[in-house]
Parts: sequence; structure tokens; C-alpha cells
Amino acid sequence: MNQDFDRILIKQCSPTLARLKPASLFCIFTDRPDQLYRRVFEWNRLLGASGITVRILKFCKRNSSFLIYVYRPKLLWDVLSRTEILDFLFGMGYETVSNPDRLLKQLSCRLCLNQEFPHEIGAFLGYPLTDVIGFIEHKGRDFTFSGYWKSYGDPVEAQKRFSLYRKCTSVYQKMFENGTPIERLAVAA
Repeated sequence: MNQDFDRILIKQCSPTLARLKPASLFCIFTDRPDQLYRRVFEWNRLLGASGITVRILKFCKRNSSFLIYVYRPKLLWDVLSRTEILDFLFGMGYETVSNPDRLLKQLSCRLCLNQEFPHEIGAFLGYPLTDVIGFIEHKGRDFTFSGYWKSYGDPVEAQKRFSLYRKCTSVYQKMFENGTPIERLAVAA
């Protein structure tokens, strides 16, 4: 079971493990939440030395789904503390704070309490602000390129970035299948 959880994490979060992006998000459906909670605890133990934190942002009892957020707190704060990002989040109703944990708690509340999905989550995943705002304003349409997310900026730059993420994921999946443990795949902070 742990191998299955690890495979999902590697498939969805390799660019974060490789320190190419500050955070990743994925959904897991499981009828054994106790095993997932233990695995999240274990991931934090194994990956913490590399500067990676894993947390459950949302649990949906109805279908036993979990939104898992894997992030590098320092890299995340480097992104979120930019004036334009803080201004954007403030405009979306977030309280201005001086650390990413408080912002993540606000995001988690929005995920759990709001009917609509909080598309500003892209800022928490390291997406360019142009893409986050473009997605919200265009309601997911009229994008210039689509890959890991919908891009509203330079399609060539987006294509390069997505290609790098795909290559990273492919290499990490091969390494894991060949026996490299997850903690060795995590690039140190």
C-alpha cells in the first residue's frame, strides 16, 4: 500500500521533489484513511530533511478523497511573499500574513467551506500570476497553451516549463521503479 501511495506522490510531485517548483497538489481516494494518515506522517519524516512538507488540505468524507499538498515552505514563501502575489491574495479576500502556514490555513478553509473551487490555488502551486489571473478572468477558456495548467502568457515559455516537468517526472518514476527510495529522490533544500 505504501508503494502505491509513493507512486502517486512521485507521479504528481516530482518537480517539487526536484526543487523545480515550490508545491504540488494531488487527490487520493482511499477506503483506508488510517493508512494514508500514517503515510503522510512518514513522508514528513522522510522528506523533512530535504525541506519538504506534506499536508492534507482537504478530506471529503462522502467519497473518501484527500487533497494532498506537497511543498517546500521556503520556496513557497519566496513566491507568496512577492508584493504582487500578496496583493492578489488580499484582493481575493485573504488576510495579509507574514508566513505561508497562515495562508495555507486560509486556503484549506476555502477548500472545505466554499462551494466554488478557489482557483487562486495556482499561486500556492507556483504558477505564474498571469496564468492564475488569466484562468480566473477567462473562466478556463482562451488560454495560449495547456499542460500542467492552462497558460495565459508566452506559450513557448509554458511549453518549455511543462517539458522540463514531464522529463523530471519520467526520470523520477524510472528511478523509483528501479529501487531508489523516495527520500533519495528529494533534492535537499
